[in-house]
Amino acid sequence: MNRLGPLGLVGDRWVIGDPEREGGLHLVLTAEGLEHRESGTPEPLELLPWSRVMQLDIRTAHWDWMATRGAAVAKWVLQSRADLGRNACSVHALVRHPYDDWYARYSHHERAYTEAHIFLLRLLFEAVSQGKLTHRLGDAEWLGAVVEEVASLPYRRSSVKRIREIISAVPV
Repeated sequence: MNRLGPLGLVGDRWVIGDPEREGGLHLVLTAEGLEHRESGTPEPLELLPWSRVMQLDIRTAHWDWMATRGAAVAKWVLQSRADLGRNACSVHALVRHPYDDWYARYSHHERAYTEAHIFLLRLLFEAVSQGKLTHRLGDAEWLGAVVEEVASLPYRRSSVKRIREIISAVPV
Protein backbone atom coordinates (compact mmCIF):
# COMPACT_ATOMS: atom_id res chain seq x y z
CA MET A 1 0.00 0.00 0.00
CA ASN A 2 1.33 3.45 -0.85
CA ARG A 3 -0.77 5.54 1.54
CA LEU A 4 -1.82 5.83 5.15
CA GLY A 5 -4.60 8.39 5.62
CA PRO A 6 -3.31 11.74 4.34
CA LEU A 7 0.23 10.37 3.90
CA GLY A 8 0.78 9.15 0.36
CA LEU A 9 3.47 8.44 -2.19
CA VAL A 10 3.44 10.97 -5.03
CA GLY A 11 6.03 10.04 -7.62
CA ASP A 12 9.12 9.24 -5.56
CA ARG A 13 8.27 11.47 -2.57
CA TRP A 14 6.02 11.02 0.43
CA VAL A 15 3.49 13.81 0.85
CA ILE A 16 1.02 14.70 3.61
CA GLY A 17 -2.14 16.22 2.17
CA ASP A 18 -3.45 16.71 -1.35
CA PRO A 19 -0.82 18.31 -3.62
CA GLU A 20 -3.35 18.42 -6.49
CA ARG A 21 -5.92 20.61 -4.72
CA GLU A 22 -5.87 24.06 -6.31
CA GLY A 23 -4.51 26.61 -3.85
CA GLY A 24 -4.16 23.86 -1.28
CA LEU A 25 -1.38 23.16 1.18
CA HIS A 26 0.66 20.00 1.66
CA LEU A 27 3.90 18.82 3.24
CA VAL A 28 6.64 17.00 1.38
CA LEU A 29 8.90 14.72 3.42
CA THR A 30 12.41 15.24 2.02
CA ALA A 31 15.84 14.11 3.15
CA GLU A 32 16.41 17.63 4.54
CA GLY A 33 13.12 17.98 6.40
CA LEU A 34 9.44 18.86 6.10
CA GLU A 35 8.72 21.20 3.20
CA HIS A 36 5.46 23.09 3.66
CA ARG A 37 4.15 23.86 0.17
CA GLU A 38 1.25 25.53 -1.56
CA SER A 39 0.01 23.73 -4.67
CA GLY A 40 1.18 25.38 -7.87
CA THR A 41 4.10 27.28 -6.34
CA PRO A 42 7.68 26.26 -7.16
CA GLU A 43 9.29 27.08 -3.82
CA PRO A 44 8.32 25.76 -0.38
CA LEU A 45 6.66 28.19 2.01
CA GLU A 46 8.90 26.85 4.76
CA LEU A 47 11.42 24.09 5.43
CA LEU A 48 11.60 22.53 8.87
CA PRO A 49 14.90 20.61 9.10
CA TRP A 50 14.72 17.17 10.71
CA SER A 51 17.58 18.19 13.03
CA ARG A 52 15.19 20.63 14.76
CA VAL A 53 12.32 18.16 15.24
CA MET A 54 12.09 16.66 18.72
CA GLN A 55 8.49 15.47 18.64
CA LEU A 56 6.00 15.12 15.80
CA ASP A 57 2.22 14.75 15.81
CA ILE A 58 -0.49 14.84 13.18
CA ARG A 59 -4.14 15.84 13.32
CA THR A 60 -6.43 14.42 10.68
CA ALA A 61 -10.14 14.72 9.95
CA HIS A 62 -12.03 11.84 8.35
CA TRP A 63 -13.74 13.90 5.62
CA ASP A 64 -12.66 17.08 3.84
CA TRP A 65 -15.72 19.05 5.09
CA MET A 66 -14.50 18.45 8.65
CA ALA A 67 -11.50 20.74 7.98
CA THR A 68 -13.60 23.84 7.20
CA ARG A 69 -14.51 26.93 9.20
CA GLY A 70 -18.12 25.71 9.32
CA ALA A 71 -16.99 22.52 11.02
CA ALA A 72 -15.16 24.64 13.61
CA VAL A 73 -18.44 26.35 14.44
CA ALA A 74 -20.14 22.95 14.72
CA LYS A 75 -17.35 21.81 17.07
CA TRP A 76 -17.90 24.83 19.28
CA VAL A 77 -21.71 24.50 19.29
CA LEU A 78 -21.65 20.76 19.92
CA GLN A 79 -18.71 20.96 22.34
CA SER A 80 -17.14 18.14 20.33
CA ARG A 81 -13.67 16.74 20.96
CA ALA A 82 -13.30 15.62 17.33
CA ASP A 83 -10.70 17.16 15.04
CA LEU A 84 -12.82 19.77 13.27
CA GLY A 85 -12.04 23.16 11.77
CA ARG A 86 -9.18 24.67 9.81
CA ASN A 87 -6.50 23.04 11.99
CA ALA A 88 -8.10 19.59 11.81
CA CYS A 89 -5.59 18.70 9.12
CA SER A 90 -2.24 19.80 10.48
CA VAL A 91 1.17 18.58 11.53
CA HIS A 92 2.58 19.73 14.86
CA ALA A 93 6.17 19.59 16.05
CA LEU A 94 8.12 20.48 19.13
CA VAL A 95 11.34 21.96 17.76
CA ARG A 96 14.71 22.99 19.17
CA HIS A 97 17.12 25.88 18.51
CA PRO A 98 15.12 27.79 19.60
CA TYR A 99 12.63 25.61 21.46
CA ASP A 100 9.16 26.29 20.14
CA ASP A 101 5.94 24.79 18.87
CA TRP A 102 5.64 24.54 15.09
CA TYR A 103 2.65 23.62 12.99
CA ALA A 104 1.56 23.56 9.37
CA ARG A 105 -1.85 22.90 7.84
CA TYR A 106 -2.46 20.66 4.84
CA SER A 107 -5.40 20.15 2.48
CA HIS A 108 -7.57 17.07 2.86
CA HIS A 109 -7.94 14.73 -0.12
CA GLU A 110 -11.41 14.34 -1.64
CA ARG A 111 -11.45 10.75 -0.39
CA ALA A 112 -12.21 9.94 3.23
CA TYR A 113 -9.50 8.66 5.57
CA THR A 114 -10.38 5.55 7.52
CA GLU A 115 -10.40 5.56 11.31
CA ALA A 116 -7.81 2.78 11.30
CA HIS A 117 -5.39 4.70 9.05
CA ILE A 118 -5.75 7.90 11.09
CA PHE A 119 -5.07 5.92 14.28
CA LEU A 120 -2.09 4.07 12.79
CA LEU A 121 -0.55 7.23 11.31
CA ARG A 122 -0.72 8.98 14.68
CA LEU A 123 0.91 5.94 16.31
CA LEU A 124 3.62 5.92 13.64
CA PHE A 125 4.44 9.59 14.26
CA GLU A 126 4.46 8.94 18.01
CA ALA A 127 6.80 5.95 17.61
CA VAL A 128 9.31 7.74 15.35
CA SER A 129 9.32 10.69 17.77
CA GLN A 130 9.91 8.50 20.82
CA GLY A 131 12.59 6.55 18.97
CA LYS A 132 14.27 9.81 17.88
CA LEU A 133 13.87 8.68 14.28
CA THR A 134 11.89 11.56 12.77
CA HIS A 135 14.65 12.09 10.20
CA ARG A 136 13.85 8.62 8.79
CA LEU A 137 10.52 10.00 7.52
CA GLY A 138 12.61 11.77 4.86
CA ASP A 139 13.92 8.44 3.53
CA ALA A 140 11.33 7.50 0.91
CA GLU A 141 12.42 3.87 0.65
CA TRP A 142 12.43 3.34 4.42
CA LEU A 143 9.07 5.06 4.86
CA GLY A 144 7.58 3.00 2.01
CA ALA A 145 8.59 -0.24 3.70
CA VAL A 146 7.21 0.98 7.04
CA VAL A 147 3.89 2.20 5.59
CA GLU A 148 3.39 -1.08 3.75
CA GLU A 149 3.57 -2.99 7.04
CA VAL A 150 1.79 -0.46 9.25
CA ALA A 151 -1.19 0.04 6.89
CA SER A 152 -2.25 -3.58 7.34
CA LEU A 153 -2.20 -3.55 11.16
CA PRO A 154 -5.46 -3.82 13.12
CA TYR A 155 -7.12 -0.83 14.74
CA ARG A 156 -6.06 -1.74 18.28
CA ARG A 157 -3.88 -0.28 20.98
CA SER A 158 -1.67 -3.38 20.71
CA SER A 159 -0.52 -2.03 17.34
CA VAL A 160 1.72 0.43 19.23
CA LYS A 161 4.21 -2.28 20.11
CA ARG A 162 4.13 -3.71 16.60
CA ILE A 163 4.79 -0.29 15.04
CA ARG A 164 7.81 0.18 17.30
CA GLU A 165 9.09 -3.21 16.18
CA ILE A 166 8.52 -2.35 12.52
CA ILE A 167 10.38 0.97 12.60
CA SER A 168 13.35 -0.56 14.35
CA ALA A 169 13.44 -3.64 12.07
CA VAL A 170 13.30 -1.89 8.69
CA PRO A 171 16.93 -1.60 7.54
CA VAL A 172 18.64 1.68 6.76
